[in-house]
Amino acid sequence: MRVRFHFNAFELTATLYDNPSARDFVSMLPLALEITDFSSNEKIAYLPRTLSEEGAGPFGNEQPYDLCYYAPWGNLAMFYAPYKHPGLIRLGRFDTGTAALRVKGTFPLTIDIQ
Repeated sequence: MRVRFHFNAFELTATLYDNPSARDFVSMLPLALEITDFSSNEKIAYLPRTLSEEGAGPFGNEQPYDLCYYAPWGNLAMFYAPYKHPGLIRLGRFDTGTAALRVKGTFPLTIDIQ
């Protein structure tokens, strides 16, 4: 499944993986959230409720442009640089528009099914 992220006149698309957390995320769409910078390698957005953690566990091969769910805080983590952190569940990967993740600031964000 593909989803669209809109903020600050940018559009990004991501392809979601077939896992319980990603399916739970899709069940909440469409969403109106706020996206903001966090650390030096990601943007985050807090979800209105927690996602399923069924099937979660450590993973390797982390790469920029992964879309993850950070279970301890209940937020989306959208990486644009290398990362490695426990507590993440990978939801999918961004396909297009990835340069927008490097734009600094806090913006209204909408997410819907493509």
